[in-house]
Amino acid sequence: MSIWRMDYGATILPGRGARFRVWAPKVQTLAVSLNGGAFPMQRNGEDFEVTISDASPGQRYSLVLEDARERPDPVSRSQPLGVHGPSEIVDPNAFQWTDQNWTGLPLSQLIIYELHTGTFTPEGTFEAIVAKLPYLKDLGITAIEVMPIAEFPGSRNWGYDGVDFYAPQSSYGGPAGLKKLVDECHRAGLAVILDVVYNHAGPEGNYLAEFGPYFTDHYRTPWGPAINYDGPGSDGVRRFVIENALYWLTEYHIDGLRLDAIHGIYDFGAVHLLAELADRFHAQARELGRQAWLIAESDLNDVRILQPRDVGGYGLDAQWHDEFHHAMLSLLTKADRGFLASFGTLADIQKVLREGFVYDGIYSPYRQRRFGNSSKDIPGEKFVVFLQNHDQVANTSQGHRLSDLVSQDQLKLAVTLLFCAPYIPLLLMGEEFADTAEFLYFTSHLDPGLGKAVTEGRRREYAAFRMHDRFFDPQAVETFELSKIHWLMVDDPGHRAIRDLYRKLIARRKDWPCLSNCRKDLTEVRIDERLQLLKMERGDPAGSQAELWCNFSADSAAYHAPAGDGWEIALQTAPAPAGKIAGHSAILYLRKG
Repeated sequence: MSIWRMDYGATILPGRGARFRVWAPKVQTLAVSLNGGAFPMQRNGEDFEVTISDASPGQRYSLVLEDARERPDPVSRSQPLGVHGPSEIVDPNAFQWTDQNWTGLPLSQLIIYELHTGTFTPEGTFEAIVAKLPYLKDLGITAIEVMPIAEFPGSRNWGYDGVDFYAPQSSYGGPAGLKKLVDECHRAGLAVILDVVYNHAGPEGNYLAEFGPYFTDHYRTPWGPAINYDGPGSDGVRRFVIENALYWLTEYHIDGLRLDAIHGIYDFGAVHLLAELADRFHAQARELGRQAWLIAESDLNDVRILQPRDVGGYGLDAQWHDEFHHAMLSLLTKADRGFLASFGTLADIQKVLREGFVYDGIYSPYRQRRFGNSSKDIPGEKFVVFLQNHDQVANTSQGHRLSDLVSQDQLKLAVTLLFCAPYIPLLLMGEEFADTAEFLYFTSHLDPGLGKAVTEGRRREYAAFRMHDRFFDPQAVETFELSKIHWLMVDDPGHRAIRDLYRKLIARRKDWPCLSNCRKDLTEVRIDERLQLLKMERGDPAGSQAELWCNFSADSAAYHAPAGDGWEIALQTAPAPAGKIAGHSAILYLRKG
């Protein structure tokens, strides 16, 4: 097998010029507008092609349809003037990579830091993130996860309104900026996971349907028309999406993709899109000599997503484990709105730690039906757990971070359990120093009607959920600015104490195999629901052991320290007399093999 190379869009030729190739089965005639001239394209089946001898990198071009409409290339590598402007010819080999010795990281070694490019730094660019890499390394992070960067309208957006799947957001720094970020991450020993959206496309600047049957009315997503993965004409759509994943892996050296809301990907064909994507992605990574991962966001509680292909699974490497968050947030805050009403007991956390899914075929009050299947035999490294992420902060908590919702003692308790759990931990930017910045939903749609509709839709959501907090208009610049990280807080003594706890826990996790091996089968969890005490024991084949006591009650309680020689207290989140554990606190014991 040879290494995949992109064959659609504008391809720089070895000698001179460029070839333009477009899949456009719905189009009768097509031309390339470049340098003031129009170059008719020749039809070849469902494709249109033309070679232009004086085309060169940096030039801008549009595709001209039969009625003189000018549109960006569906496989544009760059949109320097935004979603409505012309595409830019990019030479994928122009960037000088320095990561030739980088082969990626094992899945179990990932400690993920989710960030949004526009709000992570004051500048809001890829290049500005580079300056923060030493900080992340010092914290102990091993991978950054970048929220979606496909070109979207305006300059303020979560990224889930992207419409140019192959073009890194121009206001963030475009292709060169993203490549520099990835290269510098690899130089620092950090992996890069990119959040991609394959369940829908944004509403503004979305011209894909003018070229081919990219969307279907047969299914519907909460975010707009579903992408056509199993209907007439879907072969070209599947290729478009699968090659997009290969593109990020190959041209941008990305180490993993986080697949947004795969429950919104509808495919009832014999080979599901996700299975085909996994096969192609992993084969390409092998050809490149790298470890690379596919991590799903899934609301299905279905282990088929994670099971190997040879037993009928889709073969994805891991998935976000929302129920860890739900169980923790509900227990800590007593929140019982919506899906959180299905959680709230210490037994939920016990099941999360022992098995994975809480709802594994049992009745869900929220869904009013039996839901999910058992994940007890799925390795722990296939679950990414978190106390906070962009969705849960903005939607579940109306922008409030966990540090705003619980006491500092509760926060320390929760963070300790996060890093001692037999799963892959993920942090949301700023949580490591208890940043007070809200993380809110923001957009900058250029279409006034669409912008107004987004604002009113969000307002109705607030009313439906009886949210009495201040309403933040997604279209307002202020909403975006309020979501930016407060870096001046990092060195404030109170915030620094939280950051030091994160650093210490990450260091413990890295240094002790019994905390980092993701072995659920070597994890035992006991609880006392009445006293709100949890005891977790973790082991490793090499012999190291950990024992974690967590007191979720406000009252101190007696506990039994581990018996035997060699045990040491590695971390205690709040002081207490001997034989006692303080309310809302954790004590971690470790013993070498």
